[in-house]
Amino acid sequence: SFEPNHFWPQHFSTQPVLLDYFRGVADRYGLKKRIRFQTSVEEMVWDQARSVWKVTLNTPIGPETTEATAVITAVGQLNRPRFPDIKGRDSFKGEAFHSAQWRHDVDLAGKRVAVIGTGASAFQFVPEIADKVASVTVFQRTPPWSLPAEHYHHDVPAGMNWLLEHLPNYDKWYRFFLFWMATDGFLAGVRADPSWNGPPDTVGPDNAMFKEMLAMAIRAQVEDRPDLAEKVIPKYPFGGKRALLDNGVWLEALKRPNAQLIDTAITEITPTGIVTSDGQAHEFDVIIYGTGFHASKFLWPMKIKGRGGADLHETWAGDPKAYLGMTTPGFPNLFMIYGPNTNIVVNGSIVFFSECSVRYIVGCLRLMAERGIAALEVKREVTEAFNARIDAGNALMAWGSPNVSSWYKTENGRVSQNWPFALVDYWRATLAPDPKDFALKWAAEPVV
Repeated sequence: SFEPNHFWPQHFSTQPVLLDYFRGVADRYGLKKRIRFQTSVEEMVWDQARSVWKVTLNTPIGPETTEATAVITAVGQLNRPRFPDIKGRDSFKGEAFHSAQWRHDVDLAGKRVAVIGTGASAFQFVPEIADKVASVTVFQRTPPWSLPAEHYHHDVPAGMNWLLEHLPNYDKWYRFFLFWMATDGFLAGVRADPSWNGPPDTVGPDNAMFKEMLAMAIRAQVEDRPDLAEKVIPKYPFGGKRALLDNGVWLEALKRPNAQLIDTAITEITPTGIVTSDGQAHEFDVIIYGTGFHASKFLWPMKIKGRGGADLHETWAGDPKAYLGMTTPGFPNLFMIYGPNTNIVVNGSIVFFSECSVRYIVGCLRLMAERGIAALEVKREVTEAFNARIDAGNALMAWGSPNVSSWYKTENGRVSQNWPFALVDYWRATLAPDPKDFALKWAAEPVV
């Protein structure tokens, strides 16, 4: 929000354009001199006596240890690729890679390519490779809901760029318009009505209306392929899983003569290809995994030991929880950006959430500095009360439906990812830290 760009070439920018923007921000604010590249955090251990984190780093020249009064993690939720647990996965003799770790050295031209997964990544890359490969076979577990977006690949008109740059406050109005239309404006359509007795793949009247409208839009694209219609229209509530934007290229790619969509379960991967539960063996030269991330394994694989030597991952026991998605009892001066329950399905922006979190975390650090606080640890009862509200809210959303399984949920079925309320509610909750929410340890001398 603090670094607007009025000259985006397209409504939905490509990776090189976004990367140039990020590099420009880093240059303008002098961030590169504060970044240690090719360095990962392996372990963090809280020193109770001195109120510091001892951090072990893996650097290009070997291990190193440093200390920090506070640690802010900004590793996100979708940063560790997940491969499916399929028998024989490592036996495949061809090229195989995850879409998040794209192998640019692998030439797909003329190859028989298998794609496992039909989520956001597959939506982006399958249409791009379909006309280059000999064949593309997409293996689908569940189809995603897609929202019509005709302008998905359109250029931004030059006149609009001019207005954004020169007409006072037009950029702010347009940003608000996008937020409302694409964020909280959708919230009613995914909220469950406890008294609803409609079809089991809907959770309320607005949700049923959205579902039927989207089903009609999808059906219209495959009128010439009734066999495909049966496979690509979801049988779960809209909002139960991540909905995607599409201008028709996804289904057009699947309708190509060299494309095939298979929704029969995979039972095994062999040295030459994939075997499905109907006994069919499919041979491929390349397998691309569009199978998502270890989303519920927050801060993994870092080892983090807090007060009393408690291990963070053992403490969470597969069910990550944090106050405001940022801090958790037993781990003083440790903050998370894009932590538990700060993800959104239809109503929000991760950038917005991150900016709210940063403002709150800076408020915590300022509180420590101004009041001479050595350790700031959120109270357990505060965290439990917050998460009780979160769980109650998620239970009334489409993604919290017991009939829906997704990466939003932990193995025990709790929604650990998503924020169930309006954006403005998170904005209000993170305006400033309340000292009463924390157990405070005072420094012998003011912290500088």
